[in-house]
Amino acid sequence: MAADDRLTPPASPEEELARRLRDAHRRVLAVRLPPAEKERFARRFVAICEIAKRNVGHAGVRLDAFLADLDGLSDTPRR
Repeated sequence: MAADDRLTPPASPEEELARRLRDAHRRVLAVRLPPAEKERFARRFVAICEIAKRNVGHAGVRLDAFLADLDGLSDTPRR
């Protein structure tokens, strides 16, 4: 699989969701939280991956909410 350079548009909604899931996974691994809290986020992430197998659109909506929660943990403003 080639590196994701984000210069080439994804060929399908499934590929776009896969890219976003990869990014979310990296963020979950990098976030500094107590182990129990980190496990809770990891479980939510796995649930979203399971939903993606059946319904890409619904998984995208759940992923948006998940990422918003992760953004709320950041102590650095995104602006």
